[in-house]
Amino acid sequence: MKLPAPLKKQPKPTIHNLRDVRIARGENQETFWNRYGVTQSCGSRYETERDIPVPTGALALLHLTGVISDAALAKAIKAAV
Repeated sequence: MKLPAPLKKQPKPTIHNLRDVRIARGENQETFWNRYGVTQSCGSRYETERDIPVPTGALALLHLTGVISDAALAKAIKAAV
């Protein structure tokens, strides 16, 4: 039985390297960006050409550094839509 390749070591998250963080986590754009209330297509633009809005970047960084838990983030996003 072949084991899956281990995930890459995650870089320290910054607003400028969220693409690298997403790839290191082994997540596709849809999964990663939907978590922060962003569509896949918009997340793709953030990764390549557009600046990430400060509230979105701040939310992602707070979550990725453990300040906001998965459960708290999911609850807040659910309440917002």
